[in-house]
Amino acid sequence: MFLIAGPCAIESRDMVFRTAETLKSVCGELEIPLYFKSSFDKANRTSLSPRGIGMDEGLRILQDVKERFDLPILTDVHESWQCLPVSEVADVLQIPAFLSRQTDLLQAAARTGRIVNVKKGQFMAPWDMRGAIDKIRSVSPETDIWLTERGSSFGYGRLVVDMTSLVEMRKFGCPVVFDATHSVQQPSSQAGVTGGNRAMVPHLMRAAIAVGIDALFLEVHPDPDHAISDAANQVRLADIKQILTQAVRLQQTVDSLYL
Repeated sequence: MFLIAGPCAIESRDMVFRTAETLKSVCGELEIPLYFKSSFDKANRTSLSPRGIGMDEGLRILQDVKERFDLPILTDVHESWQCLPVSEVADVLQIPAFLSRQTDLLQAAARTGRIVNVKKGQFMAPWDMRGAIDKIRSVSPETDIWLTERGSSFGYGRLVVDMTSLVEMRKFGCPVVFDATHSVQQPSSQAGVTGGNRAMVPHLMRAAIAVGIDALFLEVHPDPDHAISDAANQVRLADIKQILTQAVRLQQTVDSLYL
């Protein structure tokens, strides 16, 4: 099992470096392969609010993280034209959940030759992800594809996680990722701002590992309550070692059941 982790949005170089340094240290100790994740733009938010540092400066910071900490990089793309310049830095291009059916974006990401991580839309059934895979394969049959579960809409302002989705998506033969932090979101629950409950992250994480996943996705921040995005559901950097230690122990137990 590998880990995708980092702050939701790039807010400053210092904050990103602090987070990357801690994650690198903890993952090294626990022997967890790490992809560092942070976004230069939060373009799919409910209300007009701070979106991030921008692509040019964001990519410079991510390149510096890559070089200083020797970490592979994952970041979002929102428009087709972004894929090529972002691929010069990022090892994995992530398709946001709300854009997971956008044909041009999926195919532009595929053409870069990078890994493409497609987050399943909150409005999509797991078997509908076959369409995203087919769109990518139609232009680049050899592209590595990851599929990420991040919860499904359940009425207004709620998400639920159907753990059978992890099983269904694994049938496609692609690595399956569980996004434990976005799965505890409460969309638009705070007057147009997304809320959440980070206390539920370890519980959902344990359930997903027990069902079977290839990777875990956690957004991590030194001071999440003051983050510009996903303040309510990001994991505190100070808690990450304890959470990941649980994850490793549970994964070892699950592995032992299938030997």
